[in-house]
Amino acid sequence: MSIHTVAAPAAHGTWMDVAPGSKLLLVASTGGHLTELAKIAAKLEISVDSTWITHDSPQARSLLARYTDVRYIPYVAPRDLRGVLRTMRTVSKVARSGDYVAAMSTGAGVALALAVLPSRMRRLYVESVSRVHGPSMTGKILGRVPRVERRTQHEGWASKRWPFEFTLLDEYSVLSKQRRAERVSPLSILVTLGTIKPYRFDAAVDAVERILVPGDRVFWQVGCTSGRELPGQVVEALGRVELQGVAAQCDVVISHAGVGSAVDLLDLGVSPVLLPRRAEHGEHVDDHQAQIAATLDERGLVTVRLPEDLTREDLQCAADRLVISRADMGAEPVSDSLDQELFALLDSERGVA
Repeated sequence: MSIHTVAAPAAHGTWMDVAPGSKLLLVASTGGHLTELAKIAAKLEISVDSTWITHDSPQARSLLARYTDVRYIPYVAPRDLRGVLRTMRTVSKVARSGDYVAAMSTGAGVALALAVLPSRMRRLYVESVSRVHGPSMTGKILGRVPRVERRTQHEGWASKRWPFEFTLLDEYSVLSKQRRAERVSPLSILVTLGTIKPYRFDAAVDAVERILVPGDRVFWQVGCTSGRELPGQVVEALGRVELQGVAAQCDVVISHAGVGSAVDLLDLGVSPVLLPRRAEHGEHVDDHQAQIAATLDERGLVTVRLPEDLTREDLQCAADRLVISRADMGAEPVSDSLDQELFALLDSERGVA
């Protein structure tokens, strides 16, 4: 049995000198960018009257349900210049009509709207935690815009221009126990491939189908990887709450390495098996998923495999891990006795003897 812990995050209300209760204008693409921005907003304890601008999706509707002013814009695909320009006009109009303490974004391309906001408005750009080795294309562009404050979530490439103040990854620790007797097949498995358009991830589907055994129960959330006949239940998209509900009932979760999917699963206590999308296979615009997957793997929070290397043993190892969020447990180390209690509770919930 082992416990992997990390340093505690900054105290509430201290990040970026944003006072609790502040009214902000928040802009982000759906997926991981929106997940990160919502978590930062919760840590800052911003006003529920803050304005959110994002794409309409089940994830956005469930994640932002507590806020009173959520405005949906047409989807902006990666490197969609026309969509970015359209978003700039929309965000600029909203900014000029409201009384906001600051505007904040975590990307992706829609964050470029910060560049055209009034100079009197404080503008904050937090680079996605998935950018382990340096800023994204959006970050590089905003790095040339005067008065846009920037933050990195990785100390390794922090600088005067890109200060490090916090990382969302510091919220998690993982409990792992000595292997039980070989887990009895079949398994209940959630496969979630995200909703990034227009990228398919057929390699992941092929990998999962290859290791299934008779009796496995599989729930697929496939996004753009649609049109295939798959065993089990298949949906293109689910809201965050619904997807987490399915994950809680499964023995193991296999996910693409999108930071939003990964963080949502960690929040649920799940240590997923991550399959990074690869640009060379046309599965994403670049290889940032491999970067964040490797970082999470180094922290002991996930299992990372290329689709062609996925094995049944990987699923069994992941099922024997439990992630603890400091938001739930506080900053104190988890004791061995609590470790045992948590695993007993987890097993009883999932029907494992």
